[in-house]
Amino acid sequence: MNILVLGDVFGPMGVKAVKEKLPKIIREKNIDFVIVNGENAADTGVGITKKNTEDFFTAGTDVITSGNHIWDEKEIMEFIGKEKRLLRPENSIQPSPGQGFGIFKSKNNKKVAVINLMGNIFMKKCEDVFHAAKKFIDNVKLKKDADFIIVDMHGEITSEKMAIGYLFDGKATMVVGTHTHVPTSDHRIMEKGTAYQTDLGMCGDYNSIIGMNRDNSLKKFFKDPSAKKHFPALGEATISGLIVTADDKTGLAKKVQPIIIGGSLQGRN
Repeated sequence: MNILVLGDVFGPMGVKAVKEKLPKIIREKNIDFVIVNGENAADTGVGITKKNTEDFFTAGTDVITSGNHIWDEKEIMEFIGKEKRLLRPENSIQPSPGQGFGIFKSKNNKKVAVINLMGNIFMKKCEDVFHAAKKFIDNVKLKKDADFIIVDMHGEITSEKMAIGYLFDGKATMVVGTHTHVPTSDHRIMEKGTAYQTDLGMCGDYNSIIGMNRDNSLKKFFKDPSAKKHFPALGEATISGLIVTADDKTGLAKKVQPIIIGGSLQGRN
């Protein structure tokens, strides 16, 4: 079983790169299941639109995860309740529309559970992430309720992400961090068999400041009155994510492979 998770898709250039490159990646890497974090896919770089979701699904995505920007495009408030393949954080303040986890069928007919969590530190207000994770672990068992379990931990703080990784070790196929838009080099299989990476990075233009136009962002740091509202950088995007090969018998990881294609990070696998 080959699973691909892509980091935050940022703005129009990130969406363009996913539309153009994901189908080829799926073919060449024999990918059975694809997750994309889409919370920055809108043209503004914050939020996601219905059109974005359609583009991702057409390109071969199976599930879209999100994070603190999930509600920035107001149309999603109504749409997310109808589209079960689009997840918001499971520990969102309730009541919230949509759902934070689901069990989906892969291309090779396996049951794949996906849970979207969001950290508590330096993020928008949400319920306790560790309580939400523990509740999920108690109720959804690897190889009993799902053949594979994937965790997208959307958060700012490395320690929270690492703690969630160890909490799920041996209980999930993979735990990957999203949100910070810079890929970390700590991809590995943990002691009990769960694949882990602190942050997948972003699918976007890295000649930027975490996806936003760098010149305008610098002006904002200097409080230059000529600075405009943040807007995405529009150079060639890099595709950044992680491929995990998992054991069909145990549901645990056998191999991890970072994937970095195109743009200014090309060739840094």
